[in-house]
Amino acid sequence: MPDKSLLSVRDKISQLLNSQILLLDGAMGTMIQGHDLQEKDYRGERFVDWPSDLKGNNDLLSLTQPSIISSIHKQYLEAGTNIIETNTFNSNAPSMADYGMEDFVYELNFEAAKIARAAADQFQQTNDQEVYIAGILGPSSRTCSLSPDVEDPAYRNITFDALVETYSEATAALLDGGADLIMVETIFDTLNAKAALFAIDCVAQERGIDIPIMISGTITDASGRTLSGQTTEAFWHSVRHAKPISVGLNCALGAAELRPFLQKLSQISDCYVSVHPNAGMPNQFGEYDQSAAEMAEIIKEFGEEGLFNIVGGCCGTTPLHIKLIKEAATNLTPRVPAAKPQSMLLSGLEPLEIDADSLFINIGERTNVTGSAAFRKLIEAGDYEAALQVARQQVENGAQIIDINMDEGMLDSESAMVRFLNLIAGEPDISKVPLMIDSSKWSIIEAGLKCVQGKSIVNSISMKEGEEAFIQQAKLVKRYGAAVVVMAFDEEGQADTLKRKVEICKRAYDLLTQTVGLDPHDIIFDPNIFAVATGIEEHNVYGLSFIQSCAEIKKLCPGASLSGGLSNVSFSFRGNNVLREAMHSVFLFHAIKNGLTMAIVNAGQLAIYDELPEELREVVEDVILNRNPEATEALLTLAPKYADSNSASISSIDQDWRSLPINERLKHSLVTGVDTFVVEDVEESRQLAEKPLDVIEGPLMDGMNHVGDLFGAGKMFLPQVIKSARVMKKAVAYLVPFIEKEKGGGKMQSDGKIVLATVKGDVHDIGKNIVGVVLQCNNFEVIDLGVMVPTEKILEVADKENCDFIGLSGLITPSLDEMVGVAKEMERRGDTRPLLIGGATTSPAHTSVKIDPAYSGTVVYVKDASRSVRVAKRLMTERDAYAEELALAHTNKRDAYASRATTPLRPFPEAITRKATLDMELKEAAPLKPGITVLSPSLEELHEFIDWMPYFNAWEFSGRFPDLLSDPVKGPEVRKLWDDTQLILKQLINEKWLKPKGVIGLFPARSLGDAIAIEADASSEEVLLHCLRQQKSREDLASNSLADFIDEKDDYIGTFAVTAGHGIDEHIQRFEEELDDYNAIILKALADRFAEAFAEWAHKKVRCELWGYAKKEELDNNALISEKYQGIRPAPGYPSCPDHRGKLAIWQLLDVEKNIDLTLTESLAMWPTASVSGFYFSHPESHYFQLGRVDKDQVEAYSQARDESMDENEIWLAPVLGY
Repeated sequence: MPDKSLLSVRDKISQLLNSQILLLDGAMGTMIQGHDLQEKDYRGERFVDWPSDLKGNNDLLSLTQPSIISSIHKQYLEAGTNIIETNTFNSNAPSMADYGMEDFVYELNFEAAKIARAAADQFQQTNDQEVYIAGILGPSSRTCSLSPDVEDPAYRNITFDALVETYSEATAALLDGGADLIMVETIFDTLNAKAALFAIDCVAQERGIDIPIMISGTITDASGRTLSGQTTEAFWHSVRHAKPISVGLNCALGAAELRPFLQKLSQISDCYVSVHPNAGMPNQFGEYDQSAAEMAEIIKEFGEEGLFNIVGGCCGTTPLHIKLIKEAATNLTPRVPAAKPQSMLLSGLEPLEIDADSLFINIGERTNVTGSAAFRKLIEAGDYEAALQVARQQVENGAQIIDINMDEGMLDSESAMVRFLNLIAGEPDISKVPLMIDSSKWSIIEAGLKCVQGKSIVNSISMKEGEEAFIQQAKLVKRYGAAVVVMAFDEEGQADTLKRKVEICKRAYDLLTQTVGLDPHDIIFDPNIFAVATGIEEHNVYGLSFIQSCAEIKKLCPGASLSGGLSNVSFSFRGNNVLREAMHSVFLFHAIKNGLTMAIVNAGQLAIYDELPEELREVVEDVILNRNPEATEALLTLAPKYADSNSASISSIDQDWRSLPINERLKHSLVTGVDTFVVEDVEESRQLAEKPLDVIEGPLMDGMNHVGDLFGAGKMFLPQVIKSARVMKKAVAYLVPFIEKEKGGGKMQSDGKIVLATVKGDVHDIGKNIVGVVLQCNNFEVIDLGVMVPTEKILEVADKENCDFIGLSGLITPSLDEMVGVAKEMERRGDTRPLLIGGATTSPAHTSVKIDPAYSGTVVYVKDASRSVRVAKRLMTERDAYAEELALAHTNKRDAYASRATTPLRPFPEAITRKATLDMELKEAAPLKPGITVLSPSLEELHEFIDWMPYFNAWEFSGRFPDLLSDPVKGPEVRKLWDDTQLILKQLINEKWLKPKGVIGLFPARSLGDAIAIEADASSEEVLLHCLRQQKSREDLASNSLADFIDEKDDYIGTFAVTAGHGIDEHIQRFEEELDDYNAIILKALADRFAEAFAEWAHKKVRCELWGYAKKEELDNNALISEKYQGIRPAPGYPSCPDHRGKLAIWQLLDVEKNIDLTLTESLAMWPTASVSGFYFSHPESHYFQLGRVDKDQVEAYSQARDESMDENEIWLAPVLGY
């Protein structure tokens, strides 16, 4: 074994990884949150006068609180970490621009690396544990592949070059500060990562050093794709060129959810594999509940499967997680890297692997301005929508790669290339395939490479300018991570003979593999296809020379592929498409047999060799293979016979679906959600059917089953399914009178019957309605009882209708107990039906710990609509086996909950002494307009304050807005939903469907320990608002309570209640009468958004006018959504004040019911549903916080203060009880 001191860092780490599993550290952000730092802590002394808020800039703490960062590193080192990550996740110019700190990129990275290096060096003085410093390059707050502008999908707010510049600066600083390697992590846009890898390579070349790289991508949800749309395999193909020490996955998902994607990565990657998942999935408060023991057990299973070499933790993980993971991984055998693939690995959003056994690859040629006059005219006219349709047709017609060329003298070719590629990035049905960036100008090729996240192909480079320029361009191709087409072209010109084709390609191959270090499988030779049958005798051999050169080049250049521009061979017969297609077919038949891998073709116009007329095939074969000196003349003689014929290929024009058979038309209407013709088509089908019911059970259910299959496979999204249901309902409604009229008409057979209800006291129903529609789409009969349904009615209807199972929904905390009550009553009655549980406040843990023990029947937690169908079908088809599986899962969850390693809580008396101390000299003056103000803003005013992200989340589109609109996978359906929403929104505003009403009160207040005394008016008794205090036991944490934000005398508090729900009912009823669930759900979701927008608008009005402490505030809607304003507006039922009974104080102070006709149910849900209420705190140091768990001693004190029983308060505080 070589002397370890002489080994490079790469070799040292590789040597370790061959024999053991290495430990990464855990979450930095989670540990920082535990310190409960405030604005002044982030500023430190150096940035006390910085003009913008700095709270949340965790990377800045390396400068202002280095001891905290150092202590976190040390805790992870003590836990057993081998690789410490620097605190530089956001230390890049785009992310720092949010704080106006772009100029600090070098210093932030340098100091963070120094801190990590010092902590590691100090630790190693007394420990023999191997420790390395990974300099972290995070994803940045801007994306190269996605447009932030809804109106312009080609727009980008960051460039590849800008990212390279900032990542180069960061890389240099990290190395200067002592980093051993660089990790590019949390990659949700692969193009950003490619810029980081490009930058690292630049720094390595400048310094003449090897920089070991770790790469870690982020799969954003169960679709198995990154935010920018790539699959795990496509992502690996895109970054593999960097030759990393490891590739892995982190963030977004918990360990269990990451398993299938980690398995795929482990199977395909020929380097080491890392994984550092979150501590499970976040709960409703954004916290991570998975215990260290639970996570370690899952990681152990991964290790036993041999899935990884490096393991650590991301969001929510702590040193305890790392300690237990280390214990679990200690005796595991490290994964053995996969064998190096002997194939070309390309990617768009999806992977393309080309090896010796691959079939011929079609490269679409029609997106080329030099080869297609029609495409050129579209680009010249700026009609990029139509140009995209050309690309889409190429993919639909079978092109596995698309060639894109913008070389036209009258075009700004570089701009055209960039715009078109950026537009393609937002079209997943096009960008799923790899792209070939085609130009005779290197500057255009390079501009294109900076736009493509997948592994693309450069077309082309050659040695026509000599070896030096050739090598320089080839090195850049390698650095960008592309494959390359090399033309058989040298200093003497294009190769036109067999000998020259072979010689030039072999010379280029040796330079590329030996001097440049390019993978042979990334080389594609184009030995030049020239026109034949031109009438010039020396051209007759061109076809045969190319075909023969394929076999010779394959033999002399192992691993390389072969390609060519197919249309060149038939150039002499322009205008005679049948003849040209015949020439293409014959040429390909023989060239493929000799080793041709791919060719640029019109994928929609390829004739089949065996189906060519025999006389035509014989003559064309004579021409291509140069078998007959008279072949050209013979082909010219034959040409007129085929000049007026139709093309031998299938027409590229889609058949009009209205001419399809009737059952196919019905299926088309259901899948597309188009209801325009459904009644007439159903009538036509009824006329052909034996009885009306046959139409439902036949073509309509066939169509809906297809919709269900597509939805289950992730190929349709929720809005599409709701539209499909609308079509189905209209079809069934038309047939019902015929079925009832016909004697013996029969009854439609469903797959099962369910009663759905939002439980008593709760008024939220959007999620429940969506589940109902999705189940109906899958042939389940749904009885929806609506909202606020008492237990007795739910069970009565279930019995009367002989339902197969019962589904309960709820959004507010008291609904959890209501569900337990339903379960207990079902048990008392001896019911055996499965009970389905869902809604925003429900969780797998609560279902297993609280509901399942109350009922001996089957209890199932259903996270969302997409899971409801699978659950329902399993309950109907394999009930016993599924029940056993669920019972075991519930038992395991209860055991895990009972044995969870919970941090001891701070005793309540101590928590009181550790209260947050605010500088009350900074409190705001009395409001300009104290007392009660009733508000009735217009919908137009509120529209500007809408936060759209929760709207799309309600439709089960996870992600950020407006990024969702250009999401490569979800984008098309998100945009359709957006367009449909805008239609309803416009009508809603113009016709004033909703009537917003709100009431605000600003009152004198003072804190009384853990309560706030509020003076409604001088003649009334003070209203007491009882508050809860944090009991987290970390020594460095204060114990916050909302009462701390109010002074003990002469202070003020605000209260508010707003609603956008008045006026909605008549329109919902109209949509439901029209069987239009889709627009009904859109309207309900919009009303919710208007209510939240009203709360935002009203808070701004308070700050700037009614209270007036922020008159000069100039914040746009994004800043408001990000809570950049001064003060807070916590709402009862949410993290800072989880007790819904806080609403009672609001209703008392504001006389809410009288002023705005907004009422409370017995469970304190607001009616109308689209409503928000809460409090206003103005102190500049007030801040949102999560209460977390509270202990019994505080609940006892809280009950005593409220003069209520413990039992009563434990019911209302159930979600936060820590005992």
